[in-house]
Amino acid sequence: MPPSPSSHPAVAKYAEHVNPAFVKLLGAFGYGRVFVRARGCSLWDHEGREYLDFLSGFGAHNLGHNHPKLRTRMAEFLADDVPNLVHVGPPVHAAELAAELARRAGPLSMCLFSCTGAEAVEAALKLARAATGKKTLVYCKNGYHGLNLGTLSISGIPRMRELFEPLLPACQEVPFGDLDALDEVLGKTRAAAFLVEPIQAEGGMIMPPRGYLRAAQELCRKRGALFVLDEVQTGIGRTGSLFACEAEGFFPDVLVLGKALGGGMAPISATLTTPDLCKRAFGTAERFDLHGSTYAGNAFACRTAGAILSIVDEEELVRASREKGERMIGALRGRIGAHPLVREVRGRGLFVGIELGPTEKGGLLHRALPGLVEAVSRRIFGQWLSVRLLERGIVAQPASQQWNVLKLEPPLTVTEAEIDRVVDCIGALLDEYRDVAPIVRDATTRLGQQFAGGWRFG
Repeated sequence: MPPSPSSHPAVAKYAEHVNPAFVKLLGAFGYGRVFVRARGCSLWDHEGREYLDFLSGFGAHNLGHNHPKLRTRMAEFLADDVPNLVHVGPPVHAAELAAELARRAGPLSMCLFSCTGAEAVEAALKLARAATGKKTLVYCKNGYHGLNLGTLSISGIPRMRELFEPLLPACQEVPFGDLDALDEVLGKTRAAAFLVEPIQAEGGMIMPPRGYLRAAQELCRKRGALFVLDEVQTGIGRTGSLFACEAEGFFPDVLVLGKALGGGMAPISATLTTPDLCKRAFGTAERFDLHGSTYAGNAFACRTAGAILSIVDEEELVRASREKGERMIGALRGRIGAHPLVREVRGRGLFVGIELGPTEKGGLLHRALPGLVEAVSRRIFGQWLSVRLLERGIVAQPASQQWNVLKLEPPLTVTEAEIDRVVDCIGALLDEYRDVAPIVRDATTRLGQQFAGGWRFG
């Protein structure tokens, strides 16, 4: 790629040594920035420009960036001369965090620690097969659970899987929200587990039908399969309850947490389950060591996660997520709900998606070439809006597998004024476009300018 005109040396180094395709993609629309400072809901780039962060590290920064209480407690740990990795005795901080999670998770009082959400999902899959003695893993179309080989095997997004096949055998896909299809597959296979997200985030912020999750759990119990809920992105208050499953008044057989559990500061994830299932899977001398890794449950990450849970309680951030989320969803629906290029505003808590694309009120181009317009909407619209927001000091991104759905997931510490600013900005931007044709024109012009400028970064 041509030399980047950015003044920050990280751009060229990252392109040379880490991921050149990513850097070039950032430069395609002029999206790229190098962020060097963060506090609360704000990010600053290396040229001193401030941005509101409505992405939050894909939901990892539920407390915001560098929360002062969290930094203090992390610094206290580093001053304590605590052994971070202990593998020849019960780790103190892992035990304390597991007890805190168990206190909040109903019947799920056993905890398997990992470092990433994908690892925690794979721990759930291993547990399900070991505890049930069955093999089939059932998952949902458009579901996203990570990029390891095991998690790709239960990914409902073909593009993510195809290059790495063959993957794990005995994996069956069902449509999200379809209880009849789920019951049919569970009845025909010896299913170890059904794994599902409470809200399909990267698949387009798809909400489940009311009562779907609890009914799915009942079907699993009838068929002898475990119900596994992947709350890596929805957990720790994101949807207005500590765990999204609480909105339907139940706990699954296995609950997977990550991202916000480490507050964007320490890599940690957890797979919660019942004592009976844990005993059946790993409860013998021959099996006790079949899950784990060197850094899983390390003291620094566990103490950080424990501090995060305390701060969530102290600052009532679950309630804040619920109330501020209602405000944001209501304001968005009021401001852009009738726009001819907005199909739906949906979400729960501070986990919101705006589905973009022509409605039946769309313009001439949509009526003449609906297939072309639909393709353009899915490939360009969400990214184009996120670029325009960035230029106005707001960081947001489309769902990674549905680019026509803009995701908004600010820190739970976001203020009402910050929400209002983002709603007003989105409304003002959409007011400039009443049809797809001007978006295509502007995007094409921008791409041409970026190409001529050597994919200018920033």
